[in-house]
Amino acid sequence: MKKIILSTAILLALFSCKTETKETPETTPVVSTEEVAEEERTPEQEVAYKIAEANGLDQWDQVSEVQFTFNVDRGEEHYEKSWIWKPKTQDITQMTAQDTITYNRSSVDNTSTATDKGFINDSFWLLAPMHLVWDKESSNLTVQDTATAPISKKQFHKITLTYGDEGGYTPGDAYDFFYDDEFMVREWIFRRGNVSEFSMVTTWDDYEDYNGIKIASDHKTEDKNFRLYFTDIAVKTE
Repeated sequence: MKKIILSTAILLALFSCKTETKETPETTPVVSTEEVAEEERTPEQEVAYKIAEANGLDQWDQVSEVQFTFNVDRGEEHYEKSWIWKPKTQDITQMTAQDTITYNRSSVDNTSTATDKGFINDSFWLLAPMHLVWDKESSNLTVQDTATAPISKKQFHKITLTYGDEGGYTPGDAYDFFYDDEFMVREWIFRRGNVSEFSMVTTWDDYEDYNGIKIASDHKTEDKNFRLYFTDIAVKTE
């Protein structure tokens, strides 16, 4: 039987790979797809939008609530925590075996910062393709038409998301997304601090459609000793 790890600090130290946008902790966006359509985009932004749209960006305006359980298996150790996220109001509830914490992202303070860091990390894994668009003000994009994926060794396209060196919980991180001709992410590389050495490489597997939002629920390293996956996913729309 796997041991249950209850320390959020342990998980963040091992797996945190999300940069918060620069402005304030409440910047997980309510995206207007009408505004998106009117923007003038660079070639890199065009790719970013195509990936986000393939994952349901145009449906995001209708999302009123997202529920999910974030799970990590590493060897014989297991970690999990559940979230209820209301994007329109930014009300967040975290549920673990220890307690339940509710806060609002418009008023993060010393009592909710640690929980908010966990939410940023976990929700980023859930919806990373959306952040290619959502985080455009605090990041840079580069694209490569053909690239070899690190695990499967297949030929895909690559877009790299690099966050600025200031602001947020973990500034300066970079993510290499390997996506197919349908603009679906199949693997990625996380590079802490934008260094050349890989911090983590995983697959993007088991996509399912949740009321128009496509989510890859399973991520594994090449040796399969690390698995990050989502259960109890529910997306409610208006």
